[in-house]
Amino acid sequence: MTSELERIKILGGKISKLIDHINKLISENEKLKQQIKELKADKKNFEDQAKSVEKLSASVKSFEDERTEIREKIESIIGQIDQIGI
Repeated sequence: MTSELERIKILGGKISKLIDHINKLISENEKLKQQIKELKADKKNFEDQAKSVEKLSASVKSFEDERTEIREKIESIIGQIDQIGI
């Protein structure tokens, strides 16, 4: 009889440990879900920032092209003035 009671106590102890382990896993799972949610938000922010950077880069390129065009026109006008001798 004692042997059976000891086995039941051992089984009870193992079940308690198993329940503790399951509770820890549930808690860890919730933390991981929250981290995933935060990482997805960060990813979206980074993607939005990348789009903004892309737009700004396109604007800078456009301004550089416009500046080059203006410089060429000014140099052309200066060349024409030089030809006139003014």
